[in-house]
Amino acid sequence: MAKLASLSTLAVFMAASFCASANAQSIDKVNTGASDTAVGRTLEAPVNRLPQNKKWWWRDDWYERGQLPVSKNYSVIERETSYLNPADGTEVPAIIYRPKKPGKYPAVLFQHGRRGLDELVQRLPRRLAARGFVVLAPNVYDARFIDKFPLEHLLETEGDVNAGIDHLLALPDVSTRKACLYSHTRGGFYTLKAAVKFKRQEKDIACYVSFYPHWVNPNKPEPVQVYRYDNDIDRLKLPTMVFIGEYDQYQRRRSIETAVKAMKDAGRDVRLIIYPGVGRGFDFRPPNVRTFADDLATKDSNQRMANFFHQHLKAWEK
Repeated sequence: MAKLASLSTLAVFMAASFCASANAQSIDKVNTGASDTAVGRTLEAPVNRLPQNKKWWWRDDWYERGQLPVSKNYSVIERETSYLNPADGTEVPAIIYRPKKPGKYPAVLFQHGRRGLDELVQRLPRRLAARGFVVLAPNVYDARFIDKFPLEHLLETEGDVNAGIDHLLALPDVSTRKACLYSHTRGGFYTLKAAVKFKRQEKDIACYVSFYPHWVNPNKPEPVQVYRYDNDIDRLKLPTMVFIGEYDQYQRRRSIETAVKAMKDAGRDVRLIIYPGVGRGFDFRPPNVRTFADDLATKDSNQRMANFFHQHLKAWEK
């Protein structure tokens, strides 16, 4: 009898082990990375115990009354253009995105990052223009015959971005005397320099938004890349909004979060939004790898950014 009980116990143990192994294998099939282990999830849903008045995203209109904000949607047209960097006469190609509907709209400069202004990235300024903006997207790599994904940073490209602000504000279909800056990855460094180094925040720029920005000079040594941020962050006075994913690269998150904390400690108007369940590039990942979380984060950030731009450009209508 005892032997039968032992065999029964063994059978249960083996069945449980088989189920656990099968479950781990099924997880491994989903997580096809280099890891040799599968990370399980806790059974309880996450909670946020901050007081309601500290939950910046909270809206009583939605939670109590079911009211959702309605986005304005515009069909977008685009045209190629170019302008000169007066510092050395370099011609900088660019794309202008704007609503198809006739009229004037607020000005935004979009600066691409390390991958350049390719087809995936072009969706970003196009989506913003669909919210009702004239968006200028300079292509500083083509201007300087730089290949995609460069390791080094070329100083002259900072002036190319700066000259784009003058070109944007001179467009006849722009409705504002100032522009806002929008960027991602290394573009966040370019727009930081335009705002601070070239002193555009003092007269021509109303606000700054960047997605997972690289706020360190790429030519600096590795320890600086991981543990520091560019000194111009301490001089950035513009209202600022930054978006990153929960699973962004550690060396990028550390620099961004350290910089944002320093700005908050200095009393600056800055907000860092971290989207759960997504990583770096959630807003331009191609369809074959996109997740539901990627799309939720992209749609939410697009609308929040548009509202932020409208808020800070309203005072500068011509």
